[in-house]
Amino acid sequence: MSDIKITIIDREGTSHEVDAPTDMNMNIMELVRAYELAPEGTIGICGGMAMCASCQCYVLNEVVLPEKSDDEVAMLSEAYNVRENSRLGCQIHITPEISGLKVELAPEG
Repeated sequence: MSDIKITIIDREGTSHEVDAPTDMNMNIMELVRAYELAPEGTIGICGGMAMCASCQCYVLNEVVLPEKSDDEVAMLSEAYNVRENSRLGCQIHITPEISGLKVELAPEG
Protein backbone atom coordinates (compact mmCIF):
# COMPACT_ATOMS: atom_id res chain seq x y z
CA MET A 1 0.00 0.00 0.00
CA SER A 2 1.37 3.40 -0.94
CA ASP A 3 -0.96 5.65 1.11
CA ILE A 4 -0.52 6.63 4.75
CA LYS A 5 -2.88 8.50 7.09
CA ILE A 6 -2.00 12.03 8.16
CA THR A 7 -4.15 14.29 10.34
CA ILE A 8 -4.21 17.98 9.45
CA ILE A 9 -5.97 20.57 11.61
CA ASP A 10 -6.93 23.52 9.44
CA ARG A 11 -6.81 27.18 10.47
CA GLU A 12 -10.43 27.01 11.67
CA GLY A 13 -9.57 24.18 14.07
CA THR A 14 -11.24 21.39 12.07
CA SER A 15 -9.39 18.08 12.03
CA HIS A 16 -9.05 16.16 8.75
CA GLU A 17 -7.64 12.65 8.51
CA VAL A 18 -6.43 12.35 4.93
CA ASP A 19 -4.84 9.71 2.73
CA ALA A 20 -1.34 10.75 1.72
CA PRO A 21 0.41 9.01 -1.19
CA THR A 22 4.00 8.01 -0.49
CA ASP A 23 4.80 7.32 -4.13
CA MET A 24 4.30 10.81 -5.62
CA ASN A 25 7.15 12.76 -3.97
CA MET A 26 4.63 15.09 -2.28
CA ASN A 27 5.07 17.14 0.87
CA ILE A 28 2.65 18.33 3.56
CA MET A 29 2.12 21.73 1.89
CA GLU A 30 1.11 20.05 -1.37
CA LEU A 31 -1.17 17.69 0.54
CA VAL A 32 -2.95 20.64 2.19
CA ARG A 33 -3.42 22.21 -1.25
CA ALA A 34 -4.61 18.96 -2.82
CA TYR A 35 -7.32 18.57 -0.17
CA GLU A 36 -8.09 22.32 -0.23
CA LEU A 37 -7.59 22.65 3.54
CA ALA A 38 -6.45 26.27 3.27
CA PRO A 39 -7.85 29.05 1.05
CA GLU A 40 -6.20 29.36 -2.36
CA GLY A 41 -3.22 31.70 -2.27
CA THR A 42 -2.65 31.38 1.50
CA ILE A 43 -0.33 28.37 1.59
CA GLY A 44 2.72 27.49 -0.46
CA ILE A 45 3.09 30.98 -1.86
CA CYS A 46 6.77 30.44 -2.73
CA GLY A 47 6.03 27.10 -4.37
CA GLY A 48 7.73 24.97 -1.73
CA MET A 49 11.17 26.59 -1.73
CA ALA A 50 11.30 27.27 2.06
CA MET A 51 11.18 31.00 1.32
CA CYS A 52 7.85 32.26 2.68
CA ALA A 53 6.68 30.26 5.75
CA SER A 54 3.05 30.34 4.53
CA CYS A 55 2.97 26.55 5.02
CA GLN A 56 4.22 26.65 8.62
CA CYS A 57 2.62 23.98 10.74
CA TYR A 58 2.90 22.65 14.27
CA VAL A 59 3.84 19.00 14.73
CA LEU A 60 1.46 17.63 17.38
CA ASN A 61 2.74 14.10 17.95
CA GLU A 62 5.96 12.17 18.30
CA VAL A 63 6.42 11.05 14.69
CA VAL A 64 10.12 11.24 13.88
CA LEU A 65 10.81 13.72 11.08
CA PRO A 66 14.03 14.48 9.22
CA GLU A 67 16.14 17.26 10.73
CA LYS A 68 15.40 20.81 9.62
CA SER A 69 17.59 22.06 6.77
CA ASP A 70 19.55 25.30 7.16
CA ASP A 71 17.03 26.99 4.82
CA GLU A 72 14.10 25.84 6.96
CA VAL A 73 15.77 27.01 10.19
CA ALA A 74 16.51 30.40 8.59
CA MET A 75 12.94 30.86 7.34
CA LEU A 76 11.41 29.87 10.67
CA SER A 77 13.68 32.38 12.44
CA GLU A 78 11.94 35.15 10.45
CA ALA A 79 8.37 33.78 10.55
CA TYR A 80 5.47 34.78 12.81
CA ASN A 81 3.72 32.52 15.33
CA VAL A 82 6.73 30.19 15.54
CA ARG A 83 6.68 27.56 18.27
CA GLU A 84 9.14 24.90 19.41
CA ASN A 85 7.28 22.34 17.26
CA SER A 86 7.08 24.52 14.11
CA ARG A 87 8.04 23.08 10.74
CA LEU A 88 7.54 24.18 7.15
CA GLY A 89 5.05 21.84 5.49
CA CYS A 90 6.94 22.07 2.19
CA GLN A 91 9.97 20.53 3.89
CA ILE A 92 8.16 17.46 5.27
CA HIS A 93 8.11 14.88 2.50
CA ILE A 94 5.46 12.20 2.60
CA THR A 95 7.17 8.88 3.26
CA PRO A 96 5.97 5.68 4.97
CA GLU A 97 8.01 6.68 8.03
CA ILE A 98 5.72 9.62 8.86
CA SER A 99 2.52 7.57 8.91
CA GLY A 100 0.21 8.87 11.63
CA LEU A 101 1.69 12.37 11.63
CA LYS A 102 -0.60 15.02 13.13
CA VAL A 103 -0.05 18.68 12.29
CA GLU A 104 -1.91 21.94 12.81
CA LEU A 105 -1.62 24.75 10.28
CA ALA A 106 -0.13 27.90 11.80
CA PRO A 107 -2.21 31.10 11.58
CA GLU A 108 -1.76 33.26 8.50
CA GLY A 109 0.70 36.11 8.78
